[in-house]
Amino acid sequence: MGVPSRTSAPTLALIRTAWASDHPSRRYAPPEAHPQVLIIALLYGTASALVFGQLFFPSVSPAAGTIAAFATFAITFAARPIGAALFGHFGDRIGRKNMLVLSMLMMGVGTFLIGLLPTYQTIGIWAPICLVLLRIVQGFAVGGEYGGATTMAMEYAPPHRRGFYTTWPQMGNPLGLLLGTSMIYLFALLPEDQFLSWGWRVPFLFSAVLVAVGVYIRMRIEETPTFQHAREEQPQTRMPLLELARTYKRTLLLVILAPAALNVAFYIFSAWSISYMTTELKLSTTTALGVVMFAAGLDFIAQPFFGLLSDKIGRRPVYIGGSIVFGLLAFPFFWMVDTKSVVLIVIAMILAITIGHGSTYSTQAVFFAELFGTNVRYSGISIGYHVGAALMSGPGPFVAAALLSATGGTWGISLLMVVASVVSVIAIWRAGETYRKDIHA
Repeated sequence: MGVPSRTSAPTLALIRTAWASDHPSRRYAPPEAHPQVLIIALLYGTASALVFGQLFFPSVSPAAGTIAAFATFAITFAARPIGAALFGHFGDRIGRKNMLVLSMLMMGVGTFLIGLLPTYQTIGIWAPICLVLLRIVQGFAVGGEYGGATTMAMEYAPPHRRGFYTTWPQMGNPLGLLLGTSMIYLFALLPEDQFLSWGWRVPFLFSAVLVAVGVYIRMRIEETPTFQHAREEQPQTRMPLLELARTYKRTLLLVILAPAALNVAFYIFSAWSISYMTTELKLSTTTALGVVMFAAGLDFIAQPFFGLLSDKIGRRPVYIGGSIVFGLLAFPFFWMVDTKSVVLIVIAMILAITIGHGSTYSTQAVFFAELFGTNVRYSGISIGYHVGAALMSGPGPFVAAALLSATGGTWGISLLMVVASVVSVIAIWRAGETYRKDIHA
């Protein structure tokens, strides 16, 4: 079905050429395998919206089943900060490469086993219990992924192109959303009984191929020169977490709060909205998946341009601009979706995913990385990002489903996004500009 195992060949050729011109003596080694982890991570959100409520929580009402399915989705985010702390500690002490290989293996095993899980009808209560345990494994692994991939990409980038270079691993998010929903979309074309019986499992089992390719890629990656230089020139930090708490307390708090708008809005727009369109508005599954796929494809194309823009005008204007888009779109998004007009739904998704998510997600990685020193960078990015995600991203679809059930409308969800947007703007502004910062200082 055309799923790439890594970034496309023309894209890699472009990056390698640019890298060679800036660093003729160094081997190129950005974390090309980052998209694989995000593809298999986002598979679950889509499946939660479509089938997991029926298969693993059948004894409750459809609305309660959806809430329960999204609750297991949120559990992954609760496990992320623990993984972030552990992976970050060793990533700052012994290097980025080995931690990235380990995170890929753990994520792949957890996802593959979900594809093999018996349903509630077969093993009863053990089905949701096993699902939760595997989600915890996935969350632990993802906790080490984001900070490591971001750190390696940024530390290899030339100073004037850090935003552009760091965008490439971030593009795994829209690529994961695009390919994850595409795989679910294709198998959703099956008769419903076949899709519920075995069709939904195939994308999860296919993750084994992505993992094998990802591990192979990461085994070839060299450690970043920035990290190697820091180890040679500075005493090694024995406890990066303590150093982080002692020196970067304020920065860490701002990194937790800065992505509030993105964390709250993205999974509501991309995962929960599929459930909303199919369950509440009675739109077809293929229509709901199709509009999300289209917006994600445009997001994938747009992110490098937002990265380049942040290299030209700074991180804060781009990041703040995207956060404001989320706030301004909070109410109009649902007004457009509620019309059931495919054209208006596509426009809403483009504004939310392509513009809002594209500008914020592409910029926040390099922004966060530039806020921390080399000796705590992996830990700082990982813990800050994943604590924020645990507080806001994971509960997002669960809270949205609960608010809709409790109020009978979407106004509470929209109000939540407006508040999150205000928090983001304040935190990003307080963090200060970083795009001209010397990361080796």
